[in-house]
Amino acid sequence: MPELPEVEVVRAGLEPAVTGALVLGVSVLDERALTRHSGDGADFETRLTGRVVRAAARRGKFLWLPLEPADGGADEAVVGHLGMSGQMLLRTPGAPAERHERIRIDLAHPGHGELSVVFADQRTFGSLAIDELIDTPDGAPGGFGWEAASVPSQVAHIARDPLDPAFSDAGFRRALARKDSAVKRVLLDQTVVSGVGNIYADESLWAARIHPETPARDLSTRAANRLLGEVRHVLVKALAEGGTSFDAQYVNVNGQAGYFVHSLNAYGRTGEPCPRCGRPIVRVSFTNRSSHFCAHCQRTPRLAR
Repeated sequence: MPELPEVEVVRAGLEPAVTGALVLGVSVLDERALTRHSGDGADFETRLTGRVVRAAARRGKFLWLPLEPADGGADEAVVGHLGMSGQMLLRTPGAPAERHERIRIDLAHPGHGELSVVFADQRTFGSLAIDELIDTPDGAPGGFGWEAASVPSQVAHIARDPLDPAFSDAGFRRALARKDSAVKRVLLDQTVVSGVGNIYADESLWAARIHPETPARDLSTRAANRLLGEVRHVLVKALAEGGTSFDAQYVNVNGQAGYFVHSLNAYGRTGEPCPRCGRPIVRVSFTNRSSHFCAHCQRTPRLAR
């Protein structure tokens, strides 16, 4: 599933192409891509056509395109979640349909002319929806690329991510101290810290030398700060390298893959030598996923406090 770096790469690619653009028309080819939308395909097409896109924004793994209000109506946005395999692609007008194309939005940009945003999704777990914007509880901007203190209602429960200027380090430490569950499970909890998925959780824990099954509340303040620092370092590095692509499912808006896969130290490297100590990276089952770590560098947590 695309995580923060991948989604931010997509947001940054969309931003100059869609900001200030007029929606000329919308084609919903598969209504399975509207599972989060309150209406059907015709409703989505009607409500979006003729609107002006104000920005391209992101919080965690969610994207949204804020819209100019329609006839004095509520502030709204097109909210997108890429799911497991969703793609947001920029295409020229009239370009042939993409494989697994679900929705196409035709735009007219004042500087770039006409173009299309294509939402393609092989596994159909991703979705688009028109949603109302609501105030942020802390009064800070809703997310990256959006200075207004508002966020789509569907995204309001999602925590800020570690790269967000309004992210609270102290709040993160307090959340860890309250949790009996494994620290990796906490990192994946999008209501505690957003944007971190399986790949970057494994990479951050490896860098911080913390076993993924360590109870979160057992981390000292120093260890919690070290972990948060490594999370930020890993996310920034992955973002600079365009994200992680193991297959063709994640690509940027131009269809290009990221190359952070070549910088991974733990995730997906089962049996390969740990870059730090040379012992093999191990893989164990973790809920419906897997954890990858070095059993030597990341020591097994104590079984009791």
